[in-house]
Amino acid sequence: MNAVLALLPFERKAHTNVSLDWHLLTLVMVLLSVGLVMVASASMDFAATHFGSPWFFVKRHIVYLLLAISAALVVLAIPTNLWRRYGWLLFFVAIALLVAVLIPGIGRRVNGSQRWLALGPITIQASEVVKVCSIIFFASYLSNSQLLIQTQWKQLFKPLLMLLSLMVLLLMEPDFGGTVVLSFTVGGMLFLAGAKLWQCFLLLAIGFGSLASLAILSPYRLERLVTFLDPWKDQFDSGYQLTQSLIAFGRGEWLGLGLGNSIQKLLYLPEAHTDFIFSIFAEEYGFVGVILLLALFVMLIVRVFLIAKKAIIKNDSFIGIAVFGAGILLTCQVLINVGVASGFLPTKGLTLPFVSYGGSSLLMNSILIALLLRMDYDLEMSIVESPRSKQ
Repeated sequence: MNAVLALLPFERKAHTNVSLDWHLLTLVMVLLSVGLVMVASASMDFAATHFGSPWFFVKRHIVYLLLAISAALVVLAIPTNLWRRYGWLLFFVAIALLVAVLIPGIGRRVNGSQRWLALGPITIQASEVVKVCSIIFFASYLSNSQLLIQTQWKQLFKPLLMLLSLMVLLLMEPDFGGTVVLSFTVGGMLFLAGAKLWQCFLLLAIGFGSLASLAILSPYRLERLVTFLDPWKDQFDSGYQLTQSLIAFGRGEWLGLGLGNSIQKLLYLPEAHTDFIFSIFAEEYGFVGVILLLALFVMLIVRVFLIAKKAIIKNDSFIGIAVFGAGILLTCQVLINVGVASGFLPTKGLTLPFVSYGGSSLLMNSILIALLLRMDYDLEMSIVESPRSKQ
């Protein structure tokens, strides 16, 4: 890894001790390793039955993993100042992607949702790209407008209209889960940028009211909500997926059945290697394994928020807001995936970061971590160099 990093165009001086955040990088590498093992364990029977090869998804996961590492290295080489200066362009990239995915013949429809763009042999989920683009764009916009937002509450309408346009396009796919995650992420960034607490609570109430109305007015969303409240009432139809997930948790008990010994992955639990991989992990590693995996995510998220805190202390609002947004994004994705798998939240199609099978999620989360590593590196460089500039 050191040999690879040495080739990147970092502005590193020989007399400085600044390096990448190896704690953050190590946590991500451990989670990626867990993900590779669990994708192999959870997908083999399904792949052998439907694709004739037990290694079908494992091979694809490795390809996406290599693409993710390559993309992360490219992003790692881009200075933070470029994102700070040209972040506003990513809003138009996000809009273009969300419009393109809705065009027949361009967007690909899977399971009733039109969320994917086909790029040759691979597919990209537009909403995953939009999440990362939104973090950089809103961080750039809010860091430049922070004083206005703090002093003129009407200035909140501009970023809110931008967020609303993204949410409407996401709901047209439809991607209800992605809409919720994006709204929470940007809402948290607005709060950090200086929006008053009562304004945030008002926006939160409006957002919850709107999303609740959409859920009630859409029959399939309302069915999911009712199923989540009592999945055993219709365990062989609308509640089937959740009840099978809960059975996996129950079978895992304290120490689990052991790697590869899951029963639910034998075509009982749908989406076992994607949205419900956490259930298979719980079945194979038990309560103790679940606690250890969640501890890894907690350490990762805490590390991200520590970077944001350091940036805020050093008055770098762009890095502070961007990293804070990334922390909220990762937190939401983990909480929703774990909550859905364990029956605490209605069923939503969100992957578990770095663990689930899903090329778009793996690629964009890896890029997000590379952004954080680069921002932290540039922040440390500015801290080291600032005392010299004063001498």
